[in-house]
Amino acid sequence: MGVLDSKSAIVTGSARGIGRATAELLAAHGAQVLINDLDADLAQQTASEIDGETAVFGGDLTKGDAPDKLVQSAIDAFGKIDIIVNNAGYTRDNVIHKMSDDEFQAMLDIHLVVPFRVIRAAAPYMRDTAKKEREEGQEVFRKIVNVSSTSGMFGNAGQANYAAGKSGVVGLTKTLAKEWGQFKVNVNAVAYGFIETRLTAAKADDNVMEVDGEQVQLGIPEQMRGVASMLIPLGRPGTAEEAAGGVFLLCSPWSNYIHGQVLMVTGGMFGGMS
Repeated sequence: MGVLDSKSAIVTGSARGIGRATAELLAAHGAQVLINDLDADLAQQTASEIDGETAVFGGDLTKGDAPDKLVQSAIDAFGKIDIIVNNAGYTRDNVIHKMSDDEFQAMLDIHLVVPFRVIRAAAPYMRDTAKKEREEGQEVFRKIVNVSSTSGMFGNAGQANYAAGKSGVVGLTKTLAKEWGQFKVNVNAVAYGFIETRLTAAKADDNVMEVDGEQVQLGIPEQMRGVASMLIPLGRPGTAEEAAGGVFLLCSPWSNYIHGQVLMVTGGMFGGMS
C-alpha cells in the first residue's frame, strides 16, 4: 500500500522536469495524478508513461478560464482533489532597465496569478468538503504546495520579473495557510536552488520554448552554471527527482503539522542551511 492511496493530485507543468518527477513520485506512492502542460501532446505522452492512474489537461493556464477547466478536469476524472502542486513556470530573464512590460507581466501571470486562480477554483472541493468532515468529527488533511525559488527569497540579477512572481507566491502561501488551516489544508511552499532542468541548462539555440507563438530562450550562461555549483555546500546541483522529494514530503501524512512554511531545497546554497 502507498501512503497516498486514494488521494487525488493536480500537478501543473508536469510533463517534464521537476513537475514530471513530482507526478511520478506521487503516483508511485498511490496517488491519482492530473498531468498538465502547455504542450498538450507532451502531457498526454507523459501521462501514458507514468505507472498509475492519470488524467490530462493540456493548455496554457494563463489564458481565460483555463485554471477552472483544469480543476474541473480533475473532478471529472477523480471526483475529488486532495493535493495541488503549483509547479508550472518558466523564465524570461533580462536586466530591469531593458525589461519590457510584457516580460515582467508574463512572469507574474504564470508564477503568481495562475496559482491563485487554481487555488480559488479548487476552493469548493477543499474548503466545503472539509466543513462537512469537521461537522462529522473527521480530521482529513489536504495539501497545497506552491513552488518558489531562491530568486524569490533572495533576489537574482537579471530576474526581477521571475523573482517578483516567486516572492509573491510566498506571500500567497502564508496567507492561504492562515485562511485554510481551519479546514486542515496544509499550505506550504518549496524554494528551489540550482536544480538541473532546462531552465538552468546552458543557453543554446535549441533550449527554447514556445509561448504564444514566440520562441523564449531558456537557460543560463555556462559561466554562471560553474559559479553556482561552487556555492552549493553539497557540491553539485540537485536532480529533478531530488527536487520532487521536497514536494512529496509536503504532500505526505508526515507533513500534517507543517504549515505555512517555505522548505528550502537548495543543497545548502544561499542560506539554505539557516
